[in-house]
Amino acid sequence: MLSYRHAFHAGNHADVLKHYVLSLVLGYFNQKEKPYWVIDTHAGAGMYALTDGFAQKNREFETGVARLMASDALPELVQRYLEAVNAVNTEGSLQLYPGSPQISAHFLRDHDKLRLFELHPNDFKLLQQHFAGKHRQIKAEMVDGFHGLKACLPPPTKRAVVLIDPPYELKEDYQRVVSSLQDSLKRFATGTYLVWYPLLQRPEPGAMVQALQQLNTQNWLDIRLQVEQPHADGFGMYGSGMFVINPPWQLPEILNSSMPSITELLGLDTSAQFNLEYAIT
Repeated sequence: MLSYRHAFHAGNHADVLKHYVLSLVLGYFNQKEKPYWVIDTHAGAGMYALTDGFAQKNREFETGVARLMASDALPELVQRYLEAVNAVNTEGSLQLYPGSPQISAHFLRDHDKLRLFELHPNDFKLLQQHFAGKHRQIKAEMVDGFHGLKACLPPPTKRAVVLIDPPYELKEDYQRVVSSLQDSLKRFATGTYLVWYPLLQRPEPGAMVQALQQLNTQNWLDIRLQVEQPHADGFGMYGSGMFVINPPWQLPEILNSSMPSITELLGLDTSAQFNLEYAIT
């Protein structure tokens, strides 16, 4: 199935959580001079227009990144994430939202590499156009990201951040995430792997997180952001989570100090909350 288009949801609460955690991990990797790779298995279009087209249908960015940008009391590391958003907009405006490839490119140094995979032909075309002229450092392929990841591991640098963010249109996607990480950890046990997942009133997301915990019980982190009460009809996403294997050791402290502000800004009702669990040796 190739019906999912992230442009409908660009800049929403889930993007904020995903890209904030990604920015924290990349900032940590940049503390060392040694180069690294970023591998994005479901890259999307790379950049999204918020002023017209798909994003205007539900205007989800208005209860997401726009709320953060309107705040003048954010922690410094949240502001660093927003610098990646401001970098693609004119001062004071919010016309574009950077997808995870552009967030990664913002933090990338000259000697780092970005490997992108996207199967949707229209999004892949937009992804290529966005990064035209940067192919020495950034390579995009129209390949199933679960298969493309195998060819990248282990990376020559022996340092890598892997973002796995499938659309979860099919129930099989949850098991594919687990299977992919089982294989990836055999190929490259020391990589840092980030998995985004939706909070839904169905068993698959929770079962996947439990399975991921069992893959690497010594070093993992799970951060969940609930923005509203689950709907009475049982449908709809009421938040999202990020599961990180081999997280930076400072990540729990950073999230515990910054997530209260993010939760307060993005909450849609009084049930808004975040939950952080981790095991880091």
